[in-house]
Amino acid sequence: MPDAESTDSVDEIVDAWRRERPDLDFAPLQVLSRVWRLSRHLDRARRTSFGSSELESWEFDVLSALRRAGSPYQLSPKALLEETMVSSGTMTNRIDRLVGRGFVERRTSPHDGRGILVTMTNEGLARVDAAIAELVTSESKLLSALTKPDQERLAGLLRKLSRDFD
Repeated sequence: MPDAESTDSVDEIVDAWRRERPDLDFAPLQVLSRVWRLSRHLDRARRTSFGSSELESWEFDVLSALRRAGSPYQLSPKALLEETMVSSGTMTNRIDRLVGRGFVERRTSPHDGRGILVTMTNEGLARVDAAIAELVTSESKLLSALTKPDQERLAGLLRKLSRDFD
C-alpha cells in the first residue's frame, strides 16, 4: 500500500471495494482505472491541440496519415482506411469533407488511370504540422512527472499490454 502522500483517488476507490468485496482481486483496477483517467486528460489535450489548428480529431487522423507517408503526402483511399481503421463509407465522407475544407485533393493515380490518390494540400500540411507540434508539447507536459527512463519503461509495458489488441 502506498503512503498517504503518494495515494490518489483510485487508491481510495480500490480500498473501498476491498473493504466491501474482500473476495475479489482489484489489481486490474489499480492499472486500468488510472489508464482510463489518463485517457480523459489525453483526450482533452488532443482536442485543445487540434482545436488550435482548427482541426477535428478525425481530420488530424487522416492528415497525419498523409503526412507520415512523406512527400508528396498522398495515399490511396484503401491505404487511408488501413491507417485510420474506419469503414470505406466513413472514409469517403471524411475525404469529401477534407476536400471541401481545402486540406486534400483527389488525383488520378499516374500508375493506374482508374485509381485515385488522396493528396494533402499546402493548407492541410500547415494545419497538421502545427497540430502535431502542439500535441507533442502538451503530451510531454502530461508525462512530465516521469523521468525519461520511466517513460520508456511505461511505453514498453503499454506496448506489451496493447500488442494483442492491435
